[in-house]
Amino acid sequence: MSDVIDFARQLINCPSITPNDAGCQSLISEKLTQLGFTCEPMRFEQVDNLWARLGTEAPLFVFAGHTDVVPAGPHDDWTSSPFQAEIRDDYLYGRGASDMKGALAAMITATENFLAKTPHFTGSIAFLITSDEEGPALHGTQKVIEVLKARNEKIAYCLVGEPSSDTHLGDQIRVGRRGSLHGKLIVHGKQGHVAHPHLAKNPIHLSAKAIHDLAQTTWDKGNQNFPPTTFQITNIHSGTGATNVIPGHLEILFNFRFSTAVTVEELKERTQAILDKYELTYHLDWHIGGEPFLTMQGKLLHATQEAIQQLTGLNTRLSTGGGTSDGRFIAPTGAEVVELGPSHATAHQVNESVKTADLVKLADVYQHILHRLLPPK
Repeated sequence: MSDVIDFARQLINCPSITPNDAGCQSLISEKLTQLGFTCEPMRFEQVDNLWARLGTEAPLFVFAGHTDVVPAGPHDDWTSSPFQAEIRDDYLYGRGASDMKGALAAMITATENFLAKTPHFTGSIAFLITSDEEGPALHGTQKVIEVLKARNEKIAYCLVGEPSSDTHLGDQIRVGRRGSLHGKLIVHGKQGHVAHPHLAKNPIHLSAKAIHDLAQTTWDKGNQNFPPTTFQITNIHSGTGATNVIPGHLEILFNFRFSTAVTVEELKERTQAILDKYELTYHLDWHIGGEPFLTMQGKLLHATQEAIQQLTGLNTRLSTGGGTSDGRFIAPTGAEVVELGPSHATAHQVNESVKTADLVKLADVYQHILHRLLPPK
């Protein structure tokens, strides 16, 4: 069994449901310490983070990723235990195989192989690992970046191991991400008996036209780098549980995934204008999950494209689709950021899996990128 598959299995076997690291970072620290890295645990609130660095010179190349995973759901729905890695028909199964313990293992293996061939190189290598990517992301990468900025540790290149590929390894990489804006809307009505609706105000009925307008609105048309902004309701809740009571309140949770063609303030203003149009009485809270970002097209992107083409034969597509990633905290520092990982086809699904051959190849691609950006002295 290859080193990358063996280490991926070790990580998967740790039940690291966000924000619990469950020992993953200790395994990573042990590996990196043996390679000469200085490993610095950073714990904020209930979140474990790891900053590990080898070298002091510029440019600084960073592998970024997360050890936390989403809950597995009912284990009986899985063919094998989600936290007991298993190989079947050339696929590695387990929670995190795709998102993103497989990529973490590939990063470690790539670094081992790179250092074996190039012990003296130009620049530095670091790992930024968190256990808070799948959660609120308040005490993970964002906090570590604050520490690095205060210490004037400037990242030049950052490779994030999120599952970026579509159907074939390297057929797609992320060069940016849309922003995420969450809304919590409470529409106020008046509770009453269903037999006497004239004495009540049903907030569900009152909100129906506004909900329709929000769902049908074209918020922007996107641009050359981003698809159009999308609006999705994620939860609606109302009622007392009784079948003969008109509810007094309606709670709606919704999310915008937005491009650089629109601002947060514009989305807020246009949403409130629709609600006001129907004279609703409401309270609306907002939370920004992340601003959109687009990386600079420089040496990291070119090295990544070259590595993929040389090792897979593919001309990779540049994408800004998908969900959010911790790249949104790193790109504003001025670093070039590219996301490259295995296929996202089974991420967050029951029987999450990744091709074993893809992880081996991914380690080779990562190693090629290191050789391109950090040449021997």
